[in-house]
Amino acid sequence: MKIEKSANISKSSVEVEGAKDVEIRWLISKDDGAENFAMRMFELQPGGHTPLHTHPHEHEAFVVQGRGVFVYEGQEHQFSAEDVIFVPPNKEHQFKNTGDSVLRLLCIIPASAV
Repeated sequence: MKIEKSANISKSSVEVEGAKDVEIRWLISKDDGAENFAMRMFELQPGGHTPLHTHPHEHEAFVVQGRGVFVYEGQEHQFSAEDVIFVPPNKEHQFKNTGDSVLRLLCIIPASAV
C-alpha cells in the first residue's frame, strides 16, 4: 500500500537520445510491490518532447496539465488536459509540448517493460 503526494517523489531528467527537456517521476513501480503495472509522471517543459520511438508494449496516458501534439505513425494529433491517449505496441510515437506551460502526463506501462 502506498499513499504519497506526487511532488514528494523524486524526479529525474530523461537522458535518452531524442528527448528534450523531459523529466520523469516513477510514481508506482515494482519497488512499491506493483507486480503488473508501473505508473510514471512525465513533465515536459515548453518546447520539450519525448524521443520518437517504438517499443513492444502498450501504454496508456492521461494528460494532467498542459497541451501538446501526439505524433503517431507520422501524423500529429492535438491534445490537452484531461485527454486520454492509448498507444498500441510497436507503433512509432512521440509527445511534444506545444504550450507555454509545463505539460504533465501520467503514463502506465506493464511492469515487465521496466
